[in-house]
Amino acid sequence: MGQLSLLGALRTVVARDITLAMRRRADVFTTLFFFIIAVTLFPLGVGPDPEMLRVIAPGVIWVAALLASMLALGRLFSADYQDGTLEQLLLAPHPLSLLVLGKVLTHWLLTGVPLVLLSPLLGMQLGMDVPAIGLLMLTLLLGTPVLSLLGSVGAALTLGVRGGGVLVSLLVLPLYIPVLIFGAGAVEAQTVSVEFDAYLYLLGAFLAVSMFLAPLAASAALRISVE
Repeated sequence: MGQLSLLGALRTVVARDITLAMRRRADVFTTLFFFIIAVTLFPLGVGPDPEMLRVIAPGVIWVAALLASMLALGRLFSADYQDGTLEQLLLAPHPLSLLVLGKVLTHWLLTGVPLVLLSPLLGMQLGMDVPAIGLLMLTLLLGTPVLSLLGSVGAALTLGVRGGGVLVSLLVLPLYIPVLIFGAGAVEAQTVSVEFDAYLYLLGAFLAVSMFLAPLAASAALRISVE
């Protein structure tokens, strides 16, 4: 019964946040348009050489995905903080870390999943072949949840702080760099016929550790911010 109650609370948080996000579609589409525009404009700056674009494509797409995910972090807790919902979540009988996990899951569903789905089109635009695109999608599928989880800690720490959008970027960017390196590195290794399994294992390890620790750290940061 308790487990069902916890799952019900998780579903309620996700359903509520998705409903609210659909009322502010412009915020969601802004992140996606930024991702598309950043990758699309990149060839105009470095030149149209197909071989060079194919080599740098994984890094370009991963950097754009990282920045797009970071762009949406400011909305993770701010609306709940402003309208008093966050205080109600703190008083809820369910663990705050579970409710934070629900909000992070919503952030990933609205930001990370669309980035994964858009990546094949952008990969083909940069000349990537089918195996590389498939591996790129897999790395993004493993890596974008880590970006959302780590970003939730930074968003919680800077909640209510003036200029928090800039501050959260400075806080989470060093944590994002290993995910970027191993995510793009796996695809680059595949393109030069080098073993890439270790990169995927590390991304999976990052996901498992961050899924356990990030909600706890974000919950503690939220309590400090509200107090």
